[in-house]
Amino acid sequence: MEYQLTSEFKPTGDQPTAIAKLVEGVNNGEPAQVLLGATGTGKTFTMANVIAETGKPALVLCHNKTLAAQLYGEFKAFFPNNAVEYYISYYDYYQPEAYIASTDVFIEKDLAINQEIEKLRLHTTSTLLSGRRDVIVVASVSCIYGIGNPEEFAKNVIFLKPGMRYTRNALLYQFVQILYSRTEVEFTRGSFRVKGDTVDVFPAYADYAIRLYFFGDEIESVHKIDPVSGKKLSDEPHGLALYPANLFVTGKETLNSAIKQIQDDMVQQHAYFEKEGRDAEAKRIMERTEFDLEMIRELGYCSGIENYSRYFDGRSPGSRPFCLLDYFPDDYLLVVDESHATMPQIRAMWGGDRSRKTALIEYGFRLPSALDNRPLTFNEFESMFRQAVYVSATPADYELAQADGVVVEQIIRPTGLLDPEIDIRPSINQIDDLLDEVDNRVKMGDRVLVTTLTKRMAEELSKYMDRLGIKVEYVHSDVKTLDRVEILRKLRLGEIDVLIGVNLLREGLDLPEVSLVAILDADKEGFLRDQRSLIQTMGRAARNDKGKVIMYADRITGSMQRAIDETNRRRATQLAYNEEHNITPRTVRKSHAEIIGQTDLADYRTVEAAGYGNPEADSVALAMAAEPVVAMMNKVELEKLIKTTEKQMEAAAKDLDFLTAAKLRDELSALRGMLKNKRD
Repeated sequence: MEYQLTSEFKPTGDQPTAIAKLVEGVNNGEPAQVLLGATGTGKTFTMANVIAETGKPALVLCHNKTLAAQLYGEFKAFFPNNAVEYYISYYDYYQPEAYIASTDVFIEKDLAINQEIEKLRLHTTSTLLSGRRDVIVVASVSCIYGIGNPEEFAKNVIFLKPGMRYTRNALLYQFVQILYSRTEVEFTRGSFRVKGDTVDVFPAYADYAIRLYFFGDEIESVHKIDPVSGKKLSDEPHGLALYPANLFVTGKETLNSAIKQIQDDMVQQHAYFEKEGRDAEAKRIMERTEFDLEMIRELGYCSGIENYSRYFDGRSPGSRPFCLLDYFPDDYLLVVDESHATMPQIRAMWGGDRSRKTALIEYGFRLPSALDNRPLTFNEFESMFRQAVYVSATPADYELAQADGVVVEQIIRPTGLLDPEIDIRPSINQIDDLLDEVDNRVKMGDRVLVTTLTKRMAEELSKYMDRLGIKVEYVHSDVKTLDRVEILRKLRLGEIDVLIGVNLLREGLDLPEVSLVAILDADKEGFLRDQRSLIQTMGRAARNDKGKVIMYADRITGSMQRAIDETNRRRATQLAYNEEHNITPRTVRKSHAEIIGQTDLADYRTVEAAGYGNPEADSVALAMAAEPVVAMMNKVELEKLIKTTEKQMEAAAKDLDFLTAAKLRDELSALRGMLKNKRD
């Protein structure tokens, strides 16, 4: 199936040129291209057009899951009839196991898996293996972490088609082999149930269930059904494919072979510790590994089974793990969003993981094979794609080098807005001068952003302005995520006029009400005052037709000069385009209701577990609201999730598992609060 791009807008400004150049580069086999897109120029729309015109499966890579959720929503809107998938880390909470030798403290692994995200991850791999070409996967950098072997995963797909001959028990045994569990009570994802000649199975990656009718040893018909009501959704005369319920799935032969190899390496490691005279470590590695092996023999898995992934994948020591990129066809297109932040994150992940694993192996908590359960090294990542488009307003040296310095520019905004004017003023008496500017902007009905070098200065300046009667707040890394959303909402609604922070260059920060950005101590070279940080920070004033930047500095540094030159170059190009096409720049202001709708995540920070007054319930509400997948759900999806959670709670209480029931109760209350505040 071909991509079908749906949008009420057509490419404008320099979007058509950028799209044409990028498409030409992809079709000509260019290995790397850079899209330098200024803030607010519609980079996502451009990339959607490039993907649609080239027709390649695409991986859109982001540096955090919140940005991934935003892009997922945008691409879903652009391609409603194609497969747009979402792949991020499925942990709501994750504490990896670790050993601190200096204090002799071992920290057990602790985690909470988000079932909705796990479903989306499985749906992603299933779609990629289905043979479809119209697939766009929006992923965070967690996609370079190890998952199951795609060949083993594909080998365990079960095809269910009317007319196929299966003894019912043989089919049920195959379900168990691909990690589905039988149930007679709660019909949840990853389970199946049997009633006479009818077999229902709930795919771990879908919102529908599959119903099979048997006539003797033959599948008579295959239907899709609603898993809650059992109502038939559709006949499937051509059958359906059932994919495994877990990414780490192995056949019986592979399992037995892996167990033997684990035993051999355990004996070898035990002998090594004994030879070194380290009896405690020798005993520890033997006990822990034997316990894991017993669990694998009986249940097919164990806690921390990913540390044995090399054996199950049939890989040699030191070889790279399989990851999501292995599930793509060879000719897929990689799109790295905000590449100046994403690429360094990918580069750093391997080192952090290895340092933690080394201590676990050295002290007998894990076999050396644990080192092979890891993210890709940067060199391995580079070898996993043939063509990439790096997208950023401030591309880094790495991306520019990969593209041989050739950059596709997109700096014209459809609204005609210009990059802001820049004014440099001496740092002496900078606070007094800033107060005058703030007073002028407040009288105009606009807002002001102020960036400082330290958290302490942000807090003290906020207190000082507050004593002068200015409506002000500060934001930095110590402010909770949802509180930041609330503060930004207050700024946009005019409840505060000034926002002070240390690092306000957050990519994608959309604040059209801000007409002034003040950068204090702009001449102090460093991460917060380098060229890219300055350009990103100044870009926050580019969404207002009166946008202006004031840099307080006693000298013009190299970073300042380069940032100023680049901003002035863009501004001149934008002015020339506006004059040629008779465009008047205009600020796109949102109504009060639209701002509330855009920032409704802030509503959930006050959700309480009604009737309990429980601080743990409050933290559950915040965690639920912070999860992008849940936050993006509409009313119907939320109601469905509430029903499922309610059933799980009742089942846990029936089994006398009151801790789980209490946790689910708090989740249920949080979801009901979200439903009450939800705005479609």
